[in-house]
Amino acid sequence: MVNISQHTFRLYKREKLCSDTAIDLLFSRQGGGQAALSFPLRVVWRHNQSRSGGAQFMISVPKKRLRHAVDRVAMRRLIREAYRLNRRHLGEAIDMPVDIAFAYVADRHTDFRRVSHAMIKSLRRIAKSVLPDGYDSETDNSTRDKVQQ
Repeated sequence: MVNISQHTFRLYKREKLCSDTAIDLLFSRQGGGQAALSFPLRVVWRHNQSRSGGAQFMISVPKKRLRHAVDRVAMRRLIREAYRLNRRHLGEAIDMPVDIAFAYVADRHTDFRRVSHAMIKSLRRIAKSVLPDGYDSETDNSTRDKVQQ
C-alpha cells in the first residue's frame, strides 16, 4: 500500500470521506468534532479511532451561498486543489485517521489565493490539535526533504 505522504500532489479515492456514519459523527454534538472558521472556509475535524488509515476529507459548497451549479462546482474544484497542494501542512497527521470537512461560507466566488491561505491556516490548526506534541509545519523539513529526493 502506498503511503499518502510520499505522493504529495495526488489525490487518492481513499482520501475521500464518503461514509454516512463518519459524516454524521463529524457533525453531531456527541461525535467530538472540533470546528474553526478561516474565512472563506469553515473546517470541522475529528480524530476517528474506529478506522485505520490516513486523513479523509469532504467539501461542501451550499446552494444557499452560491446559487448556480457552475459556481458551486468551480468552488469545489478550487478548494480541492488548495487541499491537494497544501496538505503537507498536516505533517504527521496526514497518516492518522482524521475526518475533515471543508464548508464554503462566503456569499461570492473567491480567488484561489484567498482559499489557499485559508486552507493553510486550517490544516496547521488541525495538525496542532490532532498531534500530541503540538506539531509546527514551519520548522518541519521532513516533507520538503521527501519531495527533493
